[in-house]
Amino acid sequence: MSANANGPGRDERPLARLAPGEDGRIERIDAEPAITRRLMELGLVPGSEVRMVRTAPLGDPIEVAVRGLRLSLRRSEAECIHVALR
Repeated sequence: MSANANGPGRDERPLARLAPGEDGRIERIDAEPAITRRLMELGLVPGSEVRMVRTAPLGDPIEVAVRGLRLSLRRSEAECIHVALR
């Protein structure tokens, strides 16, 4: 477990490392501004609930559910999105 702004003991990890079915809240996006803007335009904004749905057979891309939508993301993009697990 890692500590974050919400207090110690709260588990946080990149979205790409969630197992299918795991969910949490987006805490921050650590990417170049253009990539951050693109992800936020897709609805991946801090505070949003997100759930890992599945990964492609070779592990890339991944499918996530956010705000009632399902999105396919490159694994490299999902590594930039940090999620606090429930």
